[in-house]
Amino acid sequence: MKESIKDLAARLARPIAEELDLELVDTEYKKEGKNWYLRVFVDSPSGVHLEDCGRVSERLSEQLDEMDPVQEAYYLEVSSPGAERPLNNEADIRRSVGKNVYITTYEPVEGEKAFEGKLSDFKDGELLISTKQKQTERTVHVPYSKVAKARLAIIF
Repeated sequence: MKESIKDLAARLARPIAEELDLELVDTEYKKEGKNWYLRVFVDSPSGVHLEDCGRVSERLSEQLDEMDPVQEAYYLEVSSPGAERPLNNEADIRRSVGKNVYITTYEPVEGEKAFEGKLSDFKDGELLISTKQKQTERTVHVPYSKVAKARLAIIF
């Protein structure tokens, strides 16, 4: 099976990011309007600077130009995932304990499929999310196996 553009970009970008002490968070290749975009998201504990994005972009662009895997014209964008970065794996979840998260599930947990609150713990394959609705606080136990999407959240 032929490797997708998204997966190829991830495979090429990961060692570049690591060499620059960055973490590859995600890649996407999608059409918006008439244009195609190859987006690469990098992060680090100390944050990502414009120069970091520029270095990753330059090196990745050279490799993609050499291989020429994309048939159509596209824009390459390298950036930080932002304040509401996706949490793509268990390591991301573990690093996010103590932070606000937004989680959706494949099937209902305690009658709901979306949870927003503080990730108070992640142990034994379960996310413990402290939520607050009006004046009521509760902790929801969400099995990691039921998580459809997870991201950091800004809660006002």
